Amino acid sequence: MPKKLNSIKVQESLLNRGILIFSPLEFRRIFNVKKSAAAFFINHHLKSGLFMKLKNGLYALKVRPPSEFEIANRVYSPSYISLEYALMYYGIIPETVYTITSVTTKPTREFIINNISYTYSKIKKIAFKGYSRKPMDGNIIFIAEPEKAFVDYLYFVDLGQKVIYDRLDVGKLSKNKLIEHSKLFKRKSLTKLVGKIYDRFRRNKEIIH
Repeated sequence: MPKKLNSIKVQESLLNRGILIFSPLEFRRIFNVKKSAAAFFINHHLKSGLFMKLKNGLYALKVRPPSEFEIANRVYSPSYISLEYALMYYGIIPETVYTITSVTTKPTREFIINNISYTYSKIKKIAFKGYSRKPMDGNIIFIAEPEKAFVDYLYFVDLGQKVIYDRLDVGKLSKNKLIEHSKLFKRKSLTKLVGKIYDRFRRNKEIIH
């Protein structure tokens, strides 16, 4: 006899497990139900308002929506948050950045979820390093370390795909770490650019102060 799912118990179970984002396969494994039963339950409760759709094959609890960081990590993987959004998070860029920017080893993509843009820029596999696992709201997110976020950003500047912000606060960044990360890309022009940009904004800060 097919297992009957109760919406209240399903919600409680997901919350107790700290699962805010799930795929149909994960749902089936958690509740030990068949593919057809999982699909029916998920589709029915998308309409009832229990669940929300992030993209095809990825859903979340509506009562406790996942953070933008969690969504960014799960929507397209492997990936980690970097570039402008990470630089804003660390206070390196003073302006507000509205697009959630990540890097990936897969083709460049963009997803619009709840009217928020999530972009994924492709970097070389050998440079897919320099990120860490940070606890946030009971979950783990993957985000670039400050120096790696800066180097990832300058990588696309070096490629001519991004422009330098007028204001950058590099005061807390380690130049040695920046150079070390830049060498992962095996582009001499990038390593040179990293040193040049870092020195320029360090001088600007010293002049201001």
